[in-house]
Amino acid sequence: MDNGYVIVCGATLDLPQSIVEEYELEVIPMDVRLGENDYKFHPDEKEITCKEFYQRLRAGENAVTSQINPATFQSVFRSFLEEGKDILYIAFSSGLSGTYNSARLIAEELSEKYPERRIVCIDSLCASVGEGLLVYLAGKLRKEGKSLDEVAEWVRENHTKVCHWFPVDDLIHLKRGGRLNGFEAAVGTALKIKPVLSVDREGKLTVVAKVRGTKKGIEYLVERLKSDGIDSREQMVIVGHADAPETAAQLKDALLSEGLVKDVIVANVGPIIGTHVGGGMFALTFIGNNYNF
Repeated sequence: MDNGYVIVCGATLDLPQSIVEEYELEVIPMDVRLGENDYKFHPDEKEITCKEFYQRLRAGENAVTSQINPATFQSVFRSFLEEGKDILYIAFSSGLSGTYNSARLIAEELSEKYPERRIVCIDSLCASVGEGLLVYLAGKLRKEGKSLDEVAEWVRENHTKVCHWFPVDDLIHLKRGGRLNGFEAAVGTALKIKPVLSVDREGKLTVVAKVRGTKKGIEYLVERLKSDGIDSREQMVIVGHADAPETAAQLKDALLSEGLVKDVIVANVGPIIGTHVGGGMFALTFIGNNYNF
């Protein structure tokens, strides 16, 4: 596949390596410090696996992530421009990170040096497997032969239609991020209450509901698909999980057994997102109507 441009994104998209390879997506690895060790997280998990990351996180090691820096954007973008390729960069939500603005500034700088080439940067307003769903669908369009402009237009028209729903298991990480206060985290943990988070139209995280237990969490996500999904029976949706494969399998089975979707991609949520949501989180993303926002 070579239609003159590449789709570039960061490792926050949490897509399986098989999808990355099939659609020739260019994923920029991202930095995570776990305990005293520094790693770059790649979709193929070659430096650190998701399993190891969550085991160590649950054992008490502290994790810190870094956004993609300007020098990295400079290097990655220039390498494709020098190959004679244009670039469509789909960024992690600007409501959660400064990554989009960094990429946009570097794109403007390089456009002056490579006036014959194009770099189109789009703020996905999405995170994790929501971002992954948007990039996956863009990759499908590119594989079908759509031009850079056609794919970019589709992404701009549809990025606010990506529905993100994810119950979080480990409330301490939300507390550290300021999403819950200490009392709420303590009570929620004692009562096994899971806050359900989503991403609003500004690309920011928001708590939209609370459920008690995993079973109720799965039921809630299935109901969100039923109420908000657009032609869901024709959709490939993504179920993501932060080291919760059994829960992901249960959610997938619930969707397929009722014939609610065409098929399901199950994806590991990597360390970049996992640092902020902790182990046990599971997610459902699909194209729909964000009635809540």
